[in-house]
Amino acid sequence: MATSVMKAKNKNLLRVEEIRRDFPILFRQVNGKELVYFDSAATAQKPQQVIDSIKKYYEFDNANIHRGVHRLSQDATVAYEEARITVQKFLNTKSAHEIIFTKGTTDSINLVASSFGKKYIKAGDEIIISEMEHHSNILPWQMLCEEKNAVLKVIPINEKGELVLEEYKKLLTDKTKIVAVTHVSNTLGTVNPVKEIIELAHSKNIPVLLDGAQAVPHMSVDVQDLDCDFYCFSGHKLYGPTGVGVLYGKEKWLNDLPPYQVGGGVIKTVTFAKTVYADLPLKFEAGTPHIEGGIGMAAGIDYINKVGLDVIAIYEHELLEYATDKLSRIPGLKIIGMAKEKASVISFVIEGLHPLDIGTILDQQGIAVRTGHHCTQPLMDHFETPGTVRASFAFYNTREEIDKLEAGIMKAIKMLK
Repeated sequence: MATSVMKAKNKNLLRVEEIRRDFPILFRQVNGKELVYFDSAATAQKPQQVIDSIKKYYEFDNANIHRGVHRLSQDATVAYEEARITVQKFLNTKSAHEIIFTKGTTDSINLVASSFGKKYIKAGDEIIISEMEHHSNILPWQMLCEEKNAVLKVIPINEKGELVLEEYKKLLTDKTKIVAVTHVSNTLGTVNPVKEIIELAHSKNIPVLLDGAQAVPHMSVDVQDLDCDFYCFSGHKLYGPTGVGVLYGKEKWLNDLPPYQVGGGVIKTVTFAKTVYADLPLKFEAGTPHIEGGIGMAAGIDYINKVGLDVIAIYEHELLEYATDKLSRIPGLKIIGMAKEKASVISFVIEGLHPLDIGTILDQQGIAVRTGHHCTQPLMDHFETPGTVRASFAFYNTREEIDKLEAGIMKAIKMLK
């Protein structure tokens, strides 16, 4: 095992500069400095291969899909449905029609909350989420609870930023109708023990939705192995375009749930008396979809598959360890979230300094980080801070860039104190 890991490390380290050449934006300057991009958790940069796939669609294949008999429509339909198969293989779903294309993670969660809630949630029922959820996995369930007079329950976290599973077990009752948790925290980087979470829920016949937006760029995800009922992610965090994403659902659930939106494309027959809806996946894909987005997302998946998610995971973990060591040495800096299992995200605060001020000074040095509450205000409340500075790393980043981050933070401290 150690030998294979070393080979993977060496292979990836040798290719980093080659990989960087695939990302045109990494060679632009910001404020007269070479760009250092540490905001991939918000959106990842795009390789030329993804950019070219979108350009090719508009230059050669632009047409609406599924119903046209002319050649352009047929070619566009083939490309779009091949993209669905690419996603199916990426997640290892049983069939391609378990893949629903959406606008992104937020849209996917809203789809499930709306359709599942419409059919299964009534007054007094309970829904479980966690304290580290992104607002996108809080608000849809909160709204559903308000509409149905249901109860939202929250799995607490410890001071390391890990879920307290003993408390989760206590929350599971006969009234629990669904559990919705993040696979990887966008703020803390915590990798949650989702397989155990799913097994505990399933022991009481409770379905589980996983927000995989921060997981799929960093690790292999096998939904059949996890046995989750729903899984969702966004294309733009996976080196693809914005405005497109995925909802995976087990076929039994997708067949059972009512459509989320209705209109063109979701029907078999329509009369003024009765409508018969289309089979999966079209049942949940009303209107003209983000065709070039789906194609571009598949190109992003093809790209990371070529690099290798196992290699990506090893290299990004090296970056995380290196950055954690460097930043931990800075006087007054505190890292928020020190879970044993982490993805390549570091959130931190510096005593006496506002995150926005730190981020602004780093930007002046060409270093892009995220500042604020990261759409996790309840999590910020837990750690009693209004916000943090977040540096999120991808496989196109380098140790030298982390050295620049360290120097940039030191400069910010000197200027602000």
